[in-house]
Order: sequence, then structure tokens, then C-alpha cells
Amino acid sequence: MVNRITKRVAQALLTVVVVVTLTFGMIRLMPGGPMDYLKAQLIQSSSGSVDMQRINALVEAYTNINPEKPVLQQYIDYMSAVLSGDFGRSVVYNQPVSEIIMNALPWTLLVMVVSILLMFAIGIVLGAIMAYNEGERIDLGSTVVGILLNSIPYYVAGILLVYVLGYQLQWFPTGGRMNTETMVGFNYAFIAGVIHHAALPIASLVITGFGGWALTMRGNSIRVLGEDYLRVAQLRGLPSRRISLWYVGRNAILPMYTGLLISIGFIFGGSVILEQIFRYPGVGYYLYQSIGARDYPLMMGGFIIITVTVVIGVFIADVTYGFIDPRAGGDNNESY
Repeated sequence: MVNRITKRVAQALLTVVVVVTLTFGMIRLMPGGPMDYLKAQLIQSSSGSVDMQRINALVEAYTNINPEKPVLQQYIDYMSAVLSGDFGRSVVYNQPVSEIIMNALPWTLLVMVVSILLMFAIGIVLGAIMAYNEGERIDLGSTVVGILLNSIPYYVAGILLVYVLGYQLQWFPTGGRMNTETMVGFNYAFIAGVIHHAALPIASLVITGFGGWALTMRGNSIRVLGEDYLRVAQLRGLPSRRISLWYVGRNAILPMYTGLLISIGFIFGGSVILEQIFRYPGVGYYLYQSIGARDYPLMMGGFIIITVTVVIGVFIADVTYGFIDPRAGGDNNESY
């Protein structure tokens, strides 16, 4: 078990190092890229004679790369800075990129994690109902609705929601992440404002996502219902509730666990479009803004954070699944 976890940690760290190395290559080697762009901007904004040492020092402050140093030293300095949480300085906002991301990350986590959990919970309950009523109207109707909603892109649903419920009916705000006139803290006005602003982004993800989970749960439950051990449990006279929860439900949900954790990571990529639609200032919102403004330090910082989130989600799913379902342990027994 220890060897397996060590191997997975090494793979996760290697993936992060590769991603950071790619961002270094994009900043350092891309023609007309961040280095050249920042130099041009700084030279244009400087008055009088151009002091290249000062320009290079400013470039290093923004990108963590000093053009005057050898390439290998540039790479070492960049890796050390990024791995310590220093992503440079935003050109547009003139703030440390890490500060901008850390202020925006909780809001993105709020929307994405709540959306995933709601999709998962609704999908499990609906999928179980569909499986126990296989072939009946509720099963057929729910299957059609699930397939239809799952085929609609979340950003299309988001545009419709913000247009109808935001602009036309004015039931929900069309931008922001909280009521600016309320005091930040653990109080009803602030919490209600946060929920009110996050409701539409969450709804757009849940409406278009729960159908896939429901169909998966339905298929898993139907497969479990045909297993021999379930018939044995029924013959032993075990209560129906226990059979439904511990035999059917547990074994149908287990294969979905890995997909749940991985989706938490990958859905961060979707936050770029979603937060722009609702003008919700999270990590995706700032990443989109940085692309339009050619704010390369902020762009690279957002890219690294999203990638690391995906890696962490995959790592947690990979390491913990063996504990939850020993049958899928595979190499879990290698240390015994």
C-alpha cells in the first residue's frame, strides 16, 4: 500500500512539474509572447532613455524570469518561485497573481463543489428510482429527460437562465458574487446574498449534468439487481431497506466515486466560460480576462491552478478508491 501511494504521489508531482515546465517554455520561447510583450509595454511606458537593466528587473518581477540570466538558471528560478506559490505579478491589476487567485478560488470552489454534489445526489436518487421502476413510465420519462438535458451544453443553459431569470424577470442578479452593501461575515444578509448570486451558475451546471449521473446510476443499479448475492440476501430474509441501501445502493455508487472526484477537477476548466457568462469573479473569470488583456502572468497562474486541481482530484480518487472498494484494489495487496 505504501509503495502504491508513493508511486501515485510521484506521478502527481511529475505531472505538476511538466505543466510548470510547459508554462516556462511558453513564457520564455514563444515568439511575440509574454517576454517580448512585457518588454515592449515597459519600454513604451518608460520616459526618456531606456534602462534595459531596469526593464529586465521589472520583467522578472512580473514573470519570475530574468532575461539576462542563463536559460537553465531562469528555469530553476521560475520553478522555485512557482512551486513556492509565487506566480508573478498581474500586468492589468498590478497585484501578485497568487493574491488574485487566492481571493477568487473560494468563490469558484463554492459554485463548482456545490454543483457537483447536487448533480451527484440528484442523479443517485433519480437513477435508483428509475432502476427500481425499470420499464415503467417514470423510468422511460426520466430517461428521455435525462438524455435531453445532458445533451445541452451548460453554457447554453447559463445564457438562457441569465436572460430569462436575470434580465427579463429580474429574479436573480446578472453579475457579481455578493451584495456589495452587506457586511462580509457570518450573517444572514451576507450568506443570502452569496447564495442569491451563485444560484444561477449552480443551476446551469446541475440542470445539464444530473441526467448523466442518473443514467449511470440506473445502469449500475440494474446490473447489481441481477447479481446472485442479492438473491441470496433476499432468501435470507434481510429487510428491504438494508438490501436497497447496503447491497444495491452501495455497489451501484462505488463505480461512480472516481468519476465524482475527477469531475471536480475537470469542471474547473468549464468555470472559464461559466463565470464569464454570469460575470462571477472567480478563477475562470480572471483567466478569461487575462486572455483578452494579454496579462500573461495571470493567465499562466490560472492555468497552473486549474491543472493542479485536476491532478489533485485524480490523485485523491486513485488513492482512496482502494479503501472504499477493496475488490478494486488490484495492486493494493502488493505490500501484504
